Amino acid sequence: MSLTVPPALIDAAERGPVDDAEFVACVRDSLPYAWQTVSRVAAELASTGADHADNVVPPPTEAERGQLLRALASDAIRAGLERHFHVKLAFQNCHRVAAFRPAAVGSDAYRRFVSARGQLLNQSPELRNC
Repeated sequence: MSLTVPPALIDAAERGPVDDAEFVACVRDSLPYAWQTVSRVAAELASTGADHADNVVPPPTEAERGQLLRALASDAIRAGLERHFHVKLAFQNCHRVAAFRPAAVGSDAYRRFVSARGQLLNQSPELRNC
């Protein structure tokens, strides 16, 4: 399961649209490693003038790796994180998450990161099974 959803939030979803802040809080509480990783790259980005910041450190355990994969594989979760942190997220392998300024989505750095070439150059034997 991707998220541990409180019964009150399930009830709210059954009645209609869910408040974005409640959804993001559910993501934060359910996927703490993913939240911390995205939080860190978004904070790095905010503190610099760069177009992007990224995480190159693999998760310490398979559980954390799974959290990151679940967060970034879900369109709804990824979009919620992007809205919350005001960034565009990009993802390679099982750990390399980058936060881009929305205005940088058409930049050379973004295109390189999300390209097939970028994906291939970010491979290594220890990440083959992630």
